[in-house]
Amino acid sequence: MTQSPNAALRPSSDEFQFSSVINRQVATFLERLSGHITASSARARGTNGAEFTANRARSFVSRWRSPLLVLTAALVLTGCQAETAPLAKVERPVQVQRVAFENGAAAREFVGVVRARYETDLGFRVSGKIVERGVNVGDRVRVGDVIARLDPQDLRLQVESAEAELSAATSSLAQAASDLERYAGLKTKGYAPVADFERKKAANDEAEGRVLRARRALDISRNQLAYADLKADVDGVITATRAEPGQVVAVGQAVAQLAHRGEKEAVVALPETWLGEVRQAKAKVRLWSGGDRVHEARLRELSPQADAATRTYAARFTILDADEAVAYGMTATVTLSRPGEENVAKLPLSSVLNRGTGPSVYVVDDGGALALRKVTIASFNGDVALVTSGVSDGDRIVTLGVQKLEPGLRVRAIEVTN
Repeated sequence: MTQSPNAALRPSSDEFQFSSVINRQVATFLERLSGHITASSARARGTNGAEFTANRARSFVSRWRSPLLVLTAALVLTGCQAETAPLAKVERPVQVQRVAFENGAAAREFVGVVRARYETDLGFRVSGKIVERGVNVGDRVRVGDVIARLDPQDLRLQVESAEAELSAATSSLAQAASDLERYAGLKTKGYAPVADFERKKAANDEAEGRVLRARRALDISRNQLAYADLKADVDGVITATRAEPGQVVAVGQAVAQLAHRGEKEAVVALPETWLGEVRQAKAKVRLWSGGDRVHEARLRELSPQADAATRTYAARFTILDADEAVAYGMTATVTLSRPGEENVAKLPLSSVLNRGTGPSVYVVDDGGALALRKVTIASFNGDVALVTSGVSDGDRIVTLGVQKLEPGLRVRAIEVTN
């Protein structure tokens, strides 16, 4: 049975009832409005103008009654027949990254400098005025080479004074020895008292001690004169100079720094997260100027206390196969590899979410829905988290805005490369 085209436009019984109710409410409103206008005009003009005001009110109501009823009916019919189209759900775009596991022997690079294993500050063993400095920074020296000289005049005078003291002590010893020998003969013959003999013997012993003391003083004076020449005691390279000719220096004050020839080391600063593993880690050294050449290294020394300013620990790695191409002061990169074969996935820190139940990440499934998965994080390295479990190779991980997402939300994945 076909329906005429006008049938769809005919309102139903419910619609007629709703329209009748609206009409009654509009008529009631207009009647009340007319009465209000009549009352207000009567108070304003008195009873003589009541009839005129009532006529005006009825004219106003009759004039606007039909348009209001027509408008009400149109609104009712329009509201009854309008069909509201459902809003299309827009999928939220998210940035994702594919999970890729790799060898878990995580490596970390630390930048340092090449230093000698032994570095000594050279200083004079006597005080004085420097008259000559024979080396500059970078000079290679051998054992016995003169580094600097002091003015030797005062030291020579001390030697001469010690020699004179020794000469006087020697003369006194000869006199005391002669007196002792003479009194020994008189004592044997019974002509000298025993007390006098013992005094002469004591004087002879004192003279011998004075001679010995004078000889030691002369040796010290001669040594001090020799100390006026500061000499290198090992082969090496001058890495710093800290005094100039004409400067008066005290005993032990550093004049130059000498790097001993031999073992060379790479000195780096380690964070506290590596203290427990650095001794078992495999170390390699690469020089910034050495291209791709890699040197094997071994940890020799690890500071037990952190630096007060940087809160890092100084570590010295011996470069096992260092040659002349490895110069002091070069920039060295020490690569430390953690032991272990466990595979890890590097995920951005912005992808990790923790709401009190442990670290988790959002995974986008094939249907575009979000799933929250707990993950196990081995460590943090820079701006990435090293994940060992919880996700699989090829999973799409949301990398930005994870705090605004909820599980089950459908999204549109925008993939970026690592």
